[in-house]
Amino acid sequence: MSLQAYQTAATRAESPRETEYRLFGFVTSELIRIQSEGRSNLRSFAEAIDRNRRMWSAFSTDCATEGNGLPNDLRAQIVSIAGWVSRYSSEVIQDGADVEPLIDVNKNVMQGLAPA
Repeated sequence: MSLQAYQTAATRAESPRETEYRLFGFVTSELIRIQSEGRSNLRSFAEAIDRNRRMWSAFSTDCATEGNGLPNDLRAQIVSIAGWVSRYSSEVIQDGADVEPLIDVNKNVMQGLAPA
């Protein structure tokens, strides 16, 4: 995301859940884009995969932080998914694995974060 996008996000009155939903939407739309474009632009492809991996890593790190308000079982699930995302992302880049499972995981999480 650009600096302008971060500044815009910082000025909005969003709940953490809404911010997470928006971030997932942004990253997932990038994954969908690279899936449709294929690997013709390898740099863009790798950047989108890495951005998704870093997002999950940040959530995992936050879940490991003392004072995180999520239930312990949910925190453990997020850490576990983040580990899978990291490993699978390597398979996508190195072995040509399909991007679809990463998109599916993100969409499932977005469903849980979506406003009621």
